Amino acid sequence: MPIVPQRPTLSSVLTGPSSRPSGGIILGPEGVGKTSLGACAFKPIFIMLGGEVGLETLIGAGRVPPTPRFPELDSFDPVMSGIEALREGRHDYKTLVIDALNGLERLVHEHVCKRDYGGRWGKDGFLSYMQGYENSLADWRLLLKALDRLRNERRMAVIMLGHTRVATFKNPEGPDYDRFTPDVHPKTWGLTHKWSDYVLFLHFETFVEGGKSTRAKGKGGTRRVIHSERSSAWDAKNRFGLPNRIDCGASPQQAWKNLVAAFAASKAAAQPPADANGSPVMPEAPASAAAIEPDDDSGDGIEDESEETPTPTEEVRS
Repeated sequence: MPIVPQRPTLSSVLTGPSSRPSGGIILGPEGVGKTSLGACAFKPIFIMLGGEVGLETLIGAGRVPPTPRFPELDSFDPVMSGIEALREGRHDYKTLVIDALNGLERLVHEHVCKRDYGGRWGKDGFLSYMQGYENSLADWRLLLKALDRLRNERRMAVIMLGHTRVATFKNPEGPDYDRFTPDVHPKTWGLTHKWSDYVLFLHFETFVEGGKSTRAKGKGGTRRVIHSERSSAWDAKNRFGLPNRIDCGASPQQAWKNLVAAFAASKAAAQPPADANGSPVMPEAPASAAAIEPDDDSGDGIEDESEETPTPTEEVRS
């Protein structure tokens, strides 16, 4: 719902879930099928950035149906204008797909470098004490705010597609190890990760055989799967109660269908039981506070801050 700039009152307190379409990210290595999956979203329109024109190749090869898209955009201002056009114009699009996240970040950095540093990238410009990355966050916040206005006012879902790279994770609990990470600056990723309702990791499922006495060999690599929870090997999350592993099947259309089914199942599982009149039946509250408080100091003192499961929205319709 739109944000109303007014002083909050007790009468404005909300208790139910938000009904606005979600904003999320689909990560994965190059060539795994992120663009094909995005093209299967509900009434999509693409913003293609920084040479990411794979959608046009897929359409030409008949791998995906003709999909609405803006011409390839090569600077930040046209991106914001495109989002604004979707917010203000008359259309029937329901999902904005941004392809890809790292290309969008590059346009923001170029915009800030030209505006604030006279186009200088070196130590006397954007990279001076790494200030350019920090200063770019203000423009990135404006971008996320524009996307939220699109979600609130035009009921459009937002999906960002993002490439990954393999990088070493500095492990504070033991030896460092390699994992898939989003191919953007950590500061950019921090803001975007917090903004997103879900981060899904799409990859080819592989298995390793051997080791120690024999050289390890990778097996598989042909079956695509989606993961919705973080692991030591990749970033992922979701606020919908999705299963950790979602099989993609043999086609992008099947992958999207399976994802839609996973969202629907998580929504159904989150609904409380109903009585004969269809009214929700909620569990009874404890008789006293003592029923939910530890008798002594043995408890860990950590409160449950888990988020409510919002209603799956337009981007997961079949």
